[in-house]
Amino acid sequence: MTAVSTPPGATRLGVVATEAAACTRCRLSEGRTNVVFGMGNATADLMIVGEGPGKREDELGLPFVGRSGKLLDELLAEINLSREANVYIANVVKCRPPGNRDPREDEIESCKPYLREQLTLVDPKVVLTLGNFASKLLLRTTTGITRLRGHAYPWWNRHLVPTFHPAAALRGRAQVLEDMRYDLGLVRAILAGESGESGEAGEAQGDGPGEAAKGEAAPEGSELVEADIDAAARQGQLDLL
Repeated sequence: MTAVSTPPGATRLGVVATEAAACTRCRLSEGRTNVVFGMGNATADLMIVGEGPGKREDELGLPFVGRSGKLLDELLAEINLSREANVYIANVVKCRPPGNRDPREDEIESCKPYLREQLTLVDPKVVLTLGNFASKLLLRTTTGITRLRGHAYPWWNRHLVPTFHPAAALRGRAQVLEDMRYDLGLVRAILAGESGESGEAGEAQGDGPGEAAKGEAAPEGSELVEADIDAAARQGQLDLL
């Protein structure tokens, strides 16, 4: 019988997860039940980045396991993806903020090294950010998710697609759910194009971080730190996060 080897990235992810489980870098460690590091395929083509754990995630130590997670799984299934097979899921912060408040700047900074490692080790073709915090952080912008979404941004030699957090759709706005489906369609098109299965991805890629997936102008005032994040990265002018 041939032994199945573990990808080096998966091994390193396990090491980093163990380190995170004992983390006390910020105040969030004081009230957590579990560190919610991440889950999924360590060699996935799609990595999803959310904001932070909620109550249910804190209890189980897994990301997106409540109602939002169920909706996310349903949306992924619509484009033939799943967290078990070909997606990796993580959050900006790994511990639940008290009362589900927004993560504070110093808490985000404390968790950045873990997310940076996850992005580097998984090395996905597409990053899907859910909600304001993750989208703003990774795109280095102050523009809100409503104006950012609907576009695929070249990002560190891959693509980043921002969309709403599933919780926004659960609050009852049907249009939010349809917008999320559209954004996930961009993800599907890019992945298909990269694998040579479809020519649709060419419309989603664009030439710069502000080019729209459908060839429209970038969101006005997006204020990315660099006009071209990929070029700045190649020149060593920017860190991943």
